[in-house]
Amino acid sequence: MGLEEYKGVYVFAQQVDNELSGIAFELLGKAKELAKDLNTDVTAILVGSGVKGLADSLAEYGADKVIVVDDPELKEYRTEPYAHAVSSVINEYKPEIVLVGATAIGRDLGPRVSARVATGLTADCTVLEIGDFPITPIAGQEQKHNQLLMTRPAFGGNTIATIACPDNRPQMATVRPGVMQKIEPISGAKAEVIEYNPGFTPNNKYVEIVDIVKELSDTVDIMDAKILVSGGRGVGSKENFAILQDLADAIGGTVSCSRAVVDSGWMPKELQVGQTGKTVRPNVYFAIGISGAIQHTAGMEEADIIVAINKDETAPIFDVADYGIVGDLNKIVPKLTEELKKVVK
Repeated sequence: MGLEEYKGVYVFAQQVDNELSGIAFELLGKAKELAKDLNTDVTAILVGSGVKGLADSLAEYGADKVIVVDDPELKEYRTEPYAHAVSSVINEYKPEIVLVGATAIGRDLGPRVSARVATGLTADCTVLEIGDFPITPIAGQEQKHNQLLMTRPAFGGNTIATIACPDNRPQMATVRPGVMQKIEPISGAKAEVIEYNPGFTPNNKYVEIVDIVKELSDTVDIMDAKILVSGGRGVGSKENFAILQDLADAIGGTVSCSRAVVDSGWMPKELQVGQTGKTVRPNVYFAIGISGAIQHTAGMEEADIIVAINKDETAPIFDVADYGIVGDLNKIVPKLTEELKKVVK
């Protein structure tokens, strides 16, 4: 494999129903940083049917080029045609780096594409940067420069692994929504649009979509919340989440929770923060009755301000908190709510 042939940072720009997903903009933001370090450009891969009009939005969030694969076979996401589309783009244009969102679509698509283009894939990355590999020089082993260093939690979040793919291209990674930050949109920005269609011949691997049923939910998306009031097992019961809801209502926040709460059936999965839940970046994060295991903090440690309330003064949550209160949450939270109501209009 001639590694020098591979240039550019590519992003799979996920869209559903001809509407770009937020993860596409987040990945473009990180791609801009990586591309700057490599002195190259950013390209978005836009796959779908009738999606060319979305190219301008991708340009505003950092895409220098947009490769559009537009075909009726791509109207809804299906593994086989989408994998064919993206792997064909990679084989044709030879990107150095490909980033995919670790969404339901991305988790299905990423591994299949990496297998087809014979390269590795690092899943659920939390940090992406350009550097040397091995990171620390090893006698007798060549240290390669300008490698994509992909960092992710491993062994259930108990350790952090940094992975590289020095001998194959492209270097591929999936990234969970909410981990990377999108840039401020560049009004009026335009990208070079390249239309490419590898051709689609349905075969016995093409799934037939019989019906699409969309589930409507009243649950808010905690990833969009500016203030989160999050509860853990220490809250004690489903009913006791009422005092967290009171606090959230008083300050215009949203209630979220830890995995233990979801496992206990107290709150829905959509409200879970953490490694197996959602990654959030609110302005303020209240961690109430949450011990602070690494699996949880991985999903909220980038919050601007973290306030922890826990009766155990040795709880790990206090290691990441900006403000900590040791005591009984059943007494502290109602009192805090009462005081905040006096100052929040």
